[in-house]
Amino acid sequence: MKFRSHRESLAMNGRKLRHIDRRLTEEERARHEAIRASALQDIPPKQGVGQPPSPPGIATRIRETRESQGLTWYALAKRASISDQAVIRDIEQGRDIKLSDLEAIAAALGLRLELVEQIA
Repeated sequence: MKFRSHRESLAMNGRKLRHIDRRLTEEERARHEAIRASALQDIPPKQGVGQPPSPPGIATRIRETRESQGLTWYALAKRASISDQAVIRDIEQGRDIKLSDLEAIAAALGLRLELVEQIA
């Protein structure tokens, strides 16, 4: 007997799943936080594993602004019209990226890139 996932069952019944991209309400945010806290108690993360801190400068500013707006990498990529959420991760980890991607992400977060003279 083959078991099907819920998604497969819906697809077979001709119903299409759609993704809804919206901000969470405070009630939903609190409920999700309680679920995460409970899961972390039941299954604590392995020590030394997780996202490395962003390097100082643009990477940190992008990450802090994204998190303060409650956006995931995926949601920010959609908002900035970037097809791959890995671009957001690469920026936040200080990797080389295209200037056009950085400009699109900054605009999606309500930030502006600016060149200033360097003081010697």
